[in-house]
Amino acid sequence: MSGSSESRYIRLNFVSGSNLQVPSERVPAGIYVSINVDSQKRWKSAISVFSSDRSAVWRGTVSLSSDASPAFSVEIRASYEADRMLGSGEVIGKLQMSWDELLDHGDEAFDLSFPPVCGVHPSLTLKATVVHACDNQDSALFDSLADCEMTRHTDAGHAQSAKYVASKTVSHLNAAVEHFELVLDQCPASHPDHAAALTNLAWARLEGYIQNDLQDIDTTISLFRDALALRPQHHPDRPLSLYNLSQTLIWRHSKKRTAADIRESAQLYHELLPLCPEGTYLRNIAAGASADYVIVGCNNLPTDASDEDICLRRVVLDLCPVGHQHRLRALNELLNASESRFRQSGNIDDLDECIQFLREAVSLCPKGHTGRSSYLNNLAVSLGIYRFNHQGNPNDLDEAISLYEEALLLCPVGHKSRDSSLDNLGGALVRCFNKRGARDDFTRAISLYREALTLRPPGHPRRVTTLNNLALALQKRYDKFNVREDLDEAIDLYRESLRLKGLDHPERHVTLRNLSSVLCSRFTDTRKNEDVEEAIDLCQKSLETLPSLHPARYFSYMRLHEAYLSRYRVQLNPPDLSLAVENVRLASGHPTQGFPNRIQSAWKWVDEAESHHHDSVLEAYQVCLELFDNHVMTRSSIIARREAATAFRRAQSLPVDAASCAIRRGNPPRAVELMEQGRGQQWSLVSRLRTPLEDLESSSPELARKVSELNKRLAGAQGSAGSTDRAAADRAATKYRGLTRQWEAAVAEIRNLKDFSRFLLPPAYENLHAAARHGPVIIFIASKYSCSAIIVPTSGEPHHVPLSSITLADLTILKDRFTRAIRQASRMNPKETRTDLIVLLRIVWEEIMLPIVNVLENVLKVKRRSRIWLCPTAAFTSIPLHAAHPFLTKPDRSKEPCLEDLYVCSYTPTLSALVRSRQLMKKRVTPSFVAIGQGQPGAGKGKALLAVDSELELVHKLVPATASHTTISGDAATRAGALKALEENTWVHLACHGKQDPAQPYHSHFVMRDEHVTLLDIMERDIPRAEFAFLSACHTAVGDKKTPDEVVHLAAGLQFAGFKSVVGTLWEVDDSVAKHVVEAFYKYMFHPKEAGVMDCTKAAWALNCATHSVKTKVPLEQRMVFVHIGV
Repeated sequence: MSGSSESRYIRLNFVSGSNLQVPSERVPAGIYVSINVDSQKRWKSAISVFSSDRSAVWRGTVSLSSDASPAFSVEIRASYEADRMLGSGEVIGKLQMSWDELLDHGDEAFDLSFPPVCGVHPSLTLKATVVHACDNQDSALFDSLADCEMTRHTDAGHAQSAKYVASKTVSHLNAAVEHFELVLDQCPASHPDHAAALTNLAWARLEGYIQNDLQDIDTTISLFRDALALRPQHHPDRPLSLYNLSQTLIWRHSKKRTAADIRESAQLYHELLPLCPEGTYLRNIAAGASADYVIVGCNNLPTDASDEDICLRRVVLDLCPVGHQHRLRALNELLNASESRFRQSGNIDDLDECIQFLREAVSLCPKGHTGRSSYLNNLAVSLGIYRFNHQGNPNDLDEAISLYEEALLLCPVGHKSRDSSLDNLGGALVRCFNKRGARDDFTRAISLYREALTLRPPGHPRRVTTLNNLALALQKRYDKFNVREDLDEAIDLYRESLRLKGLDHPERHVTLRNLSSVLCSRFTDTRKNEDVEEAIDLCQKSLETLPSLHPARYFSYMRLHEAYLSRYRVQLNPPDLSLAVENVRLASGHPTQGFPNRIQSAWKWVDEAESHHHDSVLEAYQVCLELFDNHVMTRSSIIARREAATAFRRAQSLPVDAASCAIRRGNPPRAVELMEQGRGQQWSLVSRLRTPLEDLESSSPELARKVSELNKRLAGAQGSAGSTDRAAADRAATKYRGLTRQWEAAVAEIRNLKDFSRFLLPPAYENLHAAARHGPVIIFIASKYSCSAIIVPTSGEPHHVPLSSITLADLTILKDRFTRAIRQASRMNPKETRTDLIVLLRIVWEEIMLPIVNVLENVLKVKRRSRIWLCPTAAFTSIPLHAAHPFLTKPDRSKEPCLEDLYVCSYTPTLSALVRSRQLMKKRVTPSFVAIGQGQPGAGKGKALLAVDSELELVHKLVPATASHTTISGDAATRAGALKALEENTWVHLACHGKQDPAQPYHSHFVMRDEHVTLLDIMERDIPRAEFAFLSACHTAVGDKKTPDEVVHLAAGLQFAGFKSVVGTLWEVDDSVAKHVVEAFYKYMFHPKEAGVMDCTKAAWALNCATHSVKTKVPLEQRMVFVHIGV
């Protein structure tokens, strides 16, 4: 080229740096490379993340002219700001070299080695290539090296800090502090570099404090706090500010042992670590020794079970992920805090969390681990004492015993913890005896306690525990088997225990109330007043030691109740009875005690109020029903709720006994309310989640949406069965309980609205009365106190009809006789007279139905052939009331009318179910009919039903041609096909095997080709537009023997799912004769004069007519088997 020589450019490609040591040992925000070409300009790379292996990667490229100067300098620098820098950072390495030296390496990448820092040579990997034009876009990265006082002082401060760290010379520290103070003076609070200036000064001061050259750490902490406040969430330098402040607090804690410092450090680390990506230097150093110091320091703090303490323990556990060396200790501290708070407050969530952590702790202690025995015992305590007492789930007790047994095996004779294992297992066996009554459990428990007591001689710190436990076991054995020596020994053991427990002992209240109890027992035997007086005094003292919401107050209330009642029984002083009732009322209502104990106390209240004719008896029943309802509601699955219900043997009689009490007190409307509240709990619990919300939507759309969403989430969370994985079941229960609390809070909010004060509360009589709008409803009550009926008329107050000639025991015998008679009839020739059945139906007529019919005809003036609804409870549910018959001939040779001659009978499981079905009738749609039949169910699923196909053809012919009509049978009649058909059609005819599962009624099912359609399947469907179902299958309306008032059967399940009118069966159906009833039913149902009309409210009348019309073709038991349920 003319006039000038061609310029030479050198392209530098910076790859990475390694062995990067920061001289001041300060943690940088990042690393960058600087090229100084002349005294005026320098090129600066982007700031790269400093990796945990002390390396950095850039991959930056720049083209520089070699004409300006024969040499250049390259520097590696640490930046203490991730974005905007104050100053140039700290020099890690610096090299002066010529361009030719650079080009000697050719086109290959090579390493530049820098002078050593802390004995290690930093290096830089790069490539250098000659190019003939400046083809890069990096000119913007060139910085002016024009002098700036803030930059000069900042860089000088970094250099002096590095010299101080290397030499420990105080003058360098003073110089660094002076430089950084000058910078801070030039950076007021509004300056963008103010946080960086604060941080640099604070770090220099911290280095001096670490070396004991500066004593004022509080000012340093204040500077770091101010810097952090200026770097809010998402600020790129916030992680480094969090780290700096935490380090300063750690250093102050290491010298002054201030608990607040280590607590705050933990909180800072909890925020910091998630902000530090894996592989970074900050993550590596933050998660290392400093984090361990914080974790150990927090773990060594005393546990106080406050909300703040538990929050801290959660933070520490989060700092110890799975696999961390300190996780087991962190788990231990958190579970201890959760357990302590549970014991103080009774909050079940704390206990469930404690159990969850204990399960993990056990998993972290495999066989051979020294801590396994301890954690096994602790998990067993939480399951077998705390949660079993709180919730009454026998699975918890069984698991606890298994854990205690394993723990005892790990503590052979001579082991230091054998005494504790013996004590713990003994306690679990006592609770098991209380639950199941196996005497061997009790005998072994006392033996274990006695061995434990020998291992805890006088002076042993835990002797008092075993004294209490052995005394309690002997007391229970006395209560059960009346061995007087046990009582006297128990008193002696309790007195020794009380002597060993000082006035300030945290468990003194336990011994006070237990000694009170045994003194009451002795008073009952000896009538010595001093025993009962001391018992009352001891209980009052135990209450004085406990705060108002302490869970243990429940037990003291119960012991005080027991003492006052004992004295009342001997001295018959009315104030003692009042005091006994007041204390059992307080126990039943104690909010921090578990539902099982509160239910037991409410039952005691009921029993005492009944036996002493106390005015509080109806209140006691009401409390009992509410507690039982709340207890069952806590279970997250349908089957678990049934288990909770059946765990209380008296549960099945509670509604009828409550209603009987209201009747005996002259209050039939209250009897109806109590009966309704206690019956069909499973249906009412689930139906709460399906309550129509139209009225609420118009009043408060936001609340309606909220409760609707919670309804869906609860329905999805409850499931049908508990998990076999105990830990997973615990998590599911906790989640369900949390949703339940949200739902209850939303419902409470709704009840504050005008006109919604009784939203989802048990219905009052005026609401239930709507069930009788189209005919009387007769509720049958079978209680140990009395048997009676209540007729709810179409208008006015309910009528009580005493059934004085029959008792609960008579009904039980009658039920068994019916079972035998029907079984015998099924083996007889169709033409034979069913003599046994006739005798039984005559008893039903004369002793049960005739008194009711007299009231219907003579008092209420109910016209013949009117509709009536039967609502049987308890033992009445197993008796075919609709088939009551006098089997008498009048003088004019005409037959005396039976119940079904006089009235058209239907059943209803509850009054609420009938009201709900009627409400849903308002939303009617074009009817569609499906007939589902399965006559060839497959091997092992029952015999072939040869008449099914012909029954389906018959139904097809009789259904109005105007209706959409589908038939599903044979291979198409599968579980999925049947459930889909149930959801898509308004009318259903089902012909197949039906099976009632007596052990688990929710597994009762219809037999399909592949899998069963179970009651659980049906309950999970919501089909509000469904209308009618005819169940031509066996056992579709047979209830649960263990919980007869739950009305758990297939027909009720369909009614709950949305079918307003259902025909079901009480026992086995003979399909060869059932088709006669089916044919007659549909002929009456779809009368030719009403062509095309499909009205499900005619079903009861059609069934009544059908069973009358087939008398000559169908034997008695096969006519009686069909019942109508619903509208």
